[in-house]
Amino acid sequence: MGEKINFKSVGIKNNDKSLETIKNEKSLGFKTPLRFGTNSIFSMHTSLVDQIQDNLKNLILTNHGERLSRYDFGANLHPLCFEFSADDFDVQATTRIKTAVAKYMPFISLESFQTFIDRNNNEHIGKIRIRITYDIPLLSIRNKAIEVVLFIGG
Repeated sequence: MGEKINFKSVGIKNNDKSLETIKNEKSLGFKTPLRFGTNSIFSMHTSLVDQIQDNLKNLILTNHGERLSRYDFGANLHPLCFEFSADDFDVQATTRIKTAVAKYMPFISLESFQTFIDRNNNEHIGKIRIRITYDIPLLSIRNKAIEVVLFIGG
């Protein structure tokens, strides 16, 4: 008791062969959904473009109030799904996504938005696929696309 412990030496043994792999791999963030990794506890992104795409997906799928200490984080699409109106959905969704991206990921340039509705012969429930095409001008990345699926009712 009373011995000073250096946190840098806690958790990894110096003779662990994976230590060199961990030091050489430039991890940028967790892959979501979380899954076990081979060189670390969780799988990690090592590509900046992949990390940005994962963050954009999470921003689009997050609803207001779900992120601790950032109430307005996210596109808040969940309420639109429960009060689904095919006439109004695209306008409301694009506005919400554009607002969230402008605030939290302003380095992304949104290019196009498409929706695909599948009700599976049921007028009360279904799913909607949203496909967003975007650019990352600072990285000279063009025409990247992301697709998210939401469930709708009404």
